[in-house]
Amino acid sequence: MTHLRFAVAVFGFAAALSAQSTGYIKARGNVGHAAVFVNGNYIGPAYRFGIPEKYSVPAGNVEVTFREPRYQDSTVKVTVTAGKTAKVHFAMTKLPVPEPPFGRLRLGGGEAESFMSVAAGDTGAVYLNDKYYGYVDELNDAGGGLLLKPGTYSLHVVSSRFGDLRREVTITANKVTVVPLVERAER
Repeated sequence: MTHLRFAVAVFGFAAALSAQSTGYIKARGNVGHAAVFVNGNYIGPAYRFGIPEKYSVPAGNVEVTFREPRYQDSTVKVTVTAGKTAKVHFAMTKLPVPEPPFGRLRLGGGEAESFMSVAAGDTGAVYLNDKYYGYVDELNDAGGGLLLKPGTYSLHVVSSRFGDLRREVTITANKVTVVPLVERAER
């Protein structure tokens, strides 16, 4: 019984120490779908459905970068207090609009315009040629996806639901390219 009490005491101390070493970030800005990176690590979208997301981050001085493919990155330094929420406001500058032609890249369940979302709520990061381009759920809706210049891209999806997916994708002008997502258990 003494060992059990000791283990419970150590676990309680570790949990309390962990709670003291983290705080939270909520962000608002002119580009709501911007991705939030803390100290270079992706943590999710700034907000979805007009509601800011709240993310656990290490307490102390952190560098917060906002990325959205149609805008210049925006970086701010923030001091996060353990157990508190730091509210970050950001502004991003729009990049020039590329000229057509475009093809469209979607993540999906197989059909080019499937009305069934296979990735509802998945905020896993999507990268093309090592640059952040969005999160899984926003690139999965019918009529959605990414407009891209024709060419071959290196796609990297990092999803807790679908795993770590890497493949080359060729985009053709005026066509929809669907990369099917397969649940981890189905692989």
